[in-house]
Amino acid sequence: MDKVRADENAAYLEASADLKQGVDGVGKALSVLRDYYASASFVQQPAKPVTHGSSGAAGGGIISMLEVAESDMSKNLAEVEMEESNAVATYEKTTQENKMTKTQKDSDVKYKGAEAKSLDKEVSELSADRAGLQTELDAVLEYGTKLTGECVAVPETYEERKARREAEIKGLKEALSILESETAFMQAPRHLRSVHAH
Repeated sequence: MDKVRADENAAYLEASADLKQGVDGVGKALSVLRDYYASASFVQQPAKPVTHGSSGAAGGGIISMLEVAESDMSKNLAEVEMEESNAVATYEKTTQENKMTKTQKDSDVKYKGAEAKSLDKEVSELSADRAGLQTELDAVLEYGTKLTGECVAVPETYEERKARREAEIKGLKEALSILESETAFMQAPRHLRSVHAH
């Protein structure tokens, strides 16, 4: 934007100088011509030749053309100066807006940087807390699994119950056979009992 403004200003200075020089030159030429034609009408001159026409009419035409040229140059100079004035005002307004925006953005960057550092610190602290709590949770879950295995009755499968009952029945049959054999020993005939009693 600064380069564009500098280029515009350089073009303005060149055009303005040319137009001012042109207006000055045309003004001086008009002044000289007006003085010349004004004094020429008062001077007594010899009689004009028949083939020669009045130079006053030609001078009036030249003066009119120079006045139009001077007016056009003055108009162009005013337009160039107005454009330069508008360009300067726009440049200064934009420059001020840019400075304000930059100041705001700089303060936003500073604030966001401080906020980012704060959040990084908080993330670090929370990560450390999480790691500690995760260690505690893992220990509790491991202990809970151990207690569950010890405290919760796990239903037996049909095969396990059948095998356990068969073992129980077998054990009871063995006990019964042992008891029957001991009972047979214990039951001695009566006549043997009376002999022992005497």
